[in-house]
Amino acid sequence: MSKQADLTVLGQDEVCCAPMVREPLGAGDAAELSRMFKALSDPIRLRLLSLIASHEGGEACVCDLTGPFDVSQPTISHHLKVLREAGLVGSERRGTWVYYWVLPEALGRLSALLETPAVPARASA
Repeated sequence: MSKQADLTVLGQDEVCCAPMVREPLGAGDAAELSRMFKALSDPIRLRLLSLIASHEGGEACVCDLTGPFDVSQPTISHHLKVLREAGLVGSERRGTWVYYWVLPEALGRLSALLETPAVPARASA
């Protein structure tokens, strides 16, 4: 039997990655995944990702992302750049505006990593 469980990620039929509890992470995967988690550790970036993911049509114009925050537009652009460089969102310039969408494969990797099988409760001493 394989150490890697069959995981379905966001409706895809391909196996993503093994959860940490089944197989230790390699150095390369740990470095890449830690960049994603670090990007999401900022409350503004986490909210931006949520706003983009929940936006009608699955993508959001940067013009729709600045209103909910009490920070400047350049600060929002910085946070979006961090999300993009971490591989969590994609973007495309259309005229004068940039549109963003969540990359489902990135969220699938994070989700699969954190998935844990049922673990029996440990008895307390």
